[in-house]
Amino acid sequence: MLNIKSQKNASELTVALSGRLDTNTAPELEKTLNASLEGVNALTIDMEKLDYISSAGLRVLLAAQKTMNRQGSMKVKNANEIIMEIFEVTGFSDILTIE
Repeated sequence: MLNIKSQKNASELTVALSGRLDTNTAPELEKTLNASLEGVNALTIDMEKLDYISSAGLRVLLAAQKTMNRQGSMKVKNANEIIMEIFEVTGFSDILTIE
């Protein structure tokens, strides 16, 4: 299960994730981002309460990063050790801005 909380402030969007970002829940996040990113030039994805991310979740992050490369910036914050390890093993730590 994935919980998505979006908060938009002018051209800044923060998306807080909790639970699991996997094959079943990635389409939900993708739909939320696709519907929300127009006019956004700063995207923050808060992973403080995210327990797990699969390759499907990584694909959604990559698509969001590509979109934000064209219209502004994206950062990931509060990723736990497990998720950081996944980012490092997959090379995503080189692609994403992680705080």
